[in-house]
Amino acid sequence: MATLPDDSAVAWPAVAAQIHASGRQMVLAVTGGGTGAVSALLQTPGASRTMLEAVVPYAHAALVDWIGAVPEQACSAATARAMAMASYMRARGLAPAADPRSLLGVGATASLATDRPKLGGRRIHVAWQSAEQTWVESYCLADITPNRADDERASTSFLLWIIAGACGVKDAKLYQSLPTSRQDELLQVNGGRGEFPQQDLLMGKRRFAVLKAESSFNYFPESDSPAVGIVFPGAFNPPHAGHLRMMEIAEQRVKAPAAWELSITNVDKLPLDFMSMKERITAIRASDDKRLVALTRAPTFREKSELFPRATFVVGIDTLARIAEPRYYDGDEVRRDAAISEIASQGCRFLAFGRMIEGEFTVLSDLNLPPALAAICDEVSAGEFREDVSSTELRSALVDS
Repeated sequence: MATLPDDSAVAWPAVAAQIHASGRQMVLAVTGGGTGAVSALLQTPGASRTMLEAVVPYAHAALVDWIGAVPEQACSAATARAMAMASYMRARGLAPAADPRSLLGVGATASLATDRPKLGGRRIHVAWQSAEQTWVESYCLADITPNRADDERASTSFLLWIIAGACGVKDAKLYQSLPTSRQDELLQVNGGRGEFPQQDLLMGKRRFAVLKAESSFNYFPESDSPAVGIVFPGAFNPPHAGHLRMMEIAEQRVKAPAAWELSITNVDKLPLDFMSMKERITAIRASDDKRLVALTRAPTFREKSELFPRATFVVGIDTLARIAEPRYYDGDEVRRDAAISEIASQGCRFLAFGRMIEGEFTVLSDLNLPPALAAICDEVSAGEFREDVSSTELRSALVDS
């Protein structure tokens, strides 16, 4: 087992000072360990130039509140990324006049030595999100003798080192304060820069970007985006054979150019980060490299109808039922009816595919929809299409395996 140098904390103030001089402003969220980084940053002169906010969502409920969802695993790279995106969006809100490219969101989640039995190894995952990049690094503490104080010091050094790198600061002394016996083996790094259209989408500088067929990175200029007659919105996490069959049936019915649509924003979820965008696009392209893919900032169908006038939207019956539910409009039926009216005024329609709801396969004719919504819907019968597997079930199967 490796041990930490006794002076491992000596480098912290100097690194914090360099971070404060970097010109970055950040929100930092830390849970499970590494909170010494918060102290080091706030206790070093110049913190007001850099630190917009630091939060410690330690309880599970606090973490859920911070990221807006229940994480599949509290201490994971995916959760660190979600925390970083939540931090970045918070930074945008706290510093609306700042250049979005100067802002940074950092999330860290750790599982350290404790007095309770643990599931999984001792580790820390640190992610940062900017207007241009998504980055995550994971460090296994297996080489450190299980001791809470040493785990905290290692996690603090690791977290400060990652923040420094995000701010363009490279500090060899801080890196050397980590145990080094198997560092290459114990460190995992992942991340990347978003394509320019993706960056503009995240910053709200454009509302949509259409990816050319047979490409995972080549977008049409916004002013030259092709007209699309069929739009299939979804998370596609992951896409499956049912999605492809739905698109094929829609093309047979409507006889128009079709596109997958992935909204990077959601009414009640965090925006997709650049790694998630790449993962979703790669998955779609693995099953279909012929059709267009549209990335948008259109979480609602009213907004989608503005981007794709006269389009037919391919939807599952559960999605159509949500469009009709007043609770998705703060319980206001007038607002719901106004949204449906706007969709209709754009010349848009819905092609509704059946799905399992509460143990029964449900189709359009089984629903009691507002007349204005029913008037712009067309049914795909169970005889034409039935696919009981969902993306959620496929993800669960992957996790269980």
